[in-house]
Amino acid sequence: MISLIQGKKRKKARDTSISTNFPEMSDSKSKKAVVLLSGGLDSTTTLAIALAEGFEPYTISFRYGQRHSIELDAAKRISHTFRAKGHIVVDINLRQIGGSALTSDIDVPKGRLAEEMEKEIPVTYVPARNTIFLSIALGWAEVLGASDIFIGVNALDYSGYPDCRPEFIEAFEKMANLGTKAGVEGKRFKVHTPLIRMTKGEIIKKGIELGVDYSLTHSCYDPTPEGLACGECDSCLLRKKGFSEAGIKGPLRYATKR
Repeated sequence: MISLIQGKKRKKARDTSISTNFPEMSDSKSKKAVVLLSGGLDSTTTLAIALAEGFEPYTISFRYGQRHSIELDAAKRISHTFRAKGHIVVDINLRQIGGSALTSDIDVPKGRLAEEMEKEIPVTYVPARNTIFLSIALGWAEVLGASDIFIGVNALDYSGYPDCRPEFIEAFEKMANLGTKAGVEGKRFKVHTPLIRMTKGEIIKKGIELGVDYSLTHSCYDPTPEGLACGECDSCLLRKKGFSEAGIKGPLRYATKR
């Protein structure tokens, strides 16, 4: 099931101090792009970059059986604020497959050092998630007549996920151009990964430069019932590290003071 919110039906965003940093998009002057939007820091920065590069964004999020829906609420707010042309939420029950702390009853690791994160692929890895998400984004791009897909994967400050590496993206892009009607007929798809070689601190600085309000975003794997970020999972720790490196105070409150 897909829920669709067309940009033209939305009310004006409350926080105009953010949205006014971005140009209004026009069908005649800009290229359509599908942007994968989780509601987190990286995907929000990626959306801002796509807008800054003159693309008309259509954002896509996934309700895949993750531990909470806070990130989906964030994605909806962000898409609205940035005036995306359209926003869809696609339902895929990866909890039926399991195999991840995000889609089953496996504990989310807490309080790990950077060296521990780099030792092995963590249990928060969701099997084939980016392959699945990119495939659906590719299908929507083909329907929209868009050639460009943006995803906020990062190969530096990340938790070791194999589907965030440049070689994975290159392989997927090749597949996209071999396995679609549009690709076979000569329309070349491009998967944009503007953050892939950036540190978390550099990503945050770029977002601030583009007017991103990171208080709209949510990165935590295991928030409290009240919606506070835990402050201890890998994602929270990497986010804190990024703001520290950028010399900027993070806008979120955490359940722990670490």
